[in-house]
Amino acid sequence: MLWVKAFHIIAVICWFSGIFYLPRLFVYHAMSEDQISKDRFVIMERKLFWGITTPSAIVAILLGSWLLMANASYFMVWWWMKVKLGLVALTVVYHCYCWWYMQKLREDSSRRTHVFFRIFNELPIFMVVGIVILIVVKPTL
Repeated sequence: MLWVKAFHIIAVICWFSGIFYLPRLFVYHAMSEDQISKDRFVIMERKLFWGITTPSAIVAILLGSWLLMANASYFMVWWWMKVKLGLVALTVVYHCYCWWYMQKLREDSSRRTHVFFRIFNELPIFMVVGIVILIVVKPTL
C-alpha cells in the first residue's frame, strides 16, 4: 500500500503543477496580440492539459480511490476526510473550468482579461493547502 500512496502523491504533485501553470499560460495568452503568439499558447496549453495535467488527475483520483477504499471504514468516519474529498471535487471542477477556458482562448472567444486569469490562477493554492493540512494533520474538533 505504501507504493500506491507514493505514486498517488507523485500524481497529485504532477496534477497540481499543471493546475498551477495552465492558468499562468492563460494570463499570457490573454495578453498576446499577435496570431503567432496565440497559436503558440494554444499548443502549449493543449500539451500541458492533455499530456500532463489530465493524465495526472486521473491517476491521482484512481490511486486515491484505491487508498480510500482499502480503509474506508476508518477514513469515512472522520469529518476532515469528507472536507478533503470536497476540496478534491472542487479541484476537479477547477480542472474542468481550465479545459473550458482553454477552449474559449483557442477559439479566440474568451471575454476574460489577463487580470481575471491572474486571480483564477491563485485559487488552487487554497485547495492544495486545505487538502495537505487535512490529510497530514487530521484535525479533531
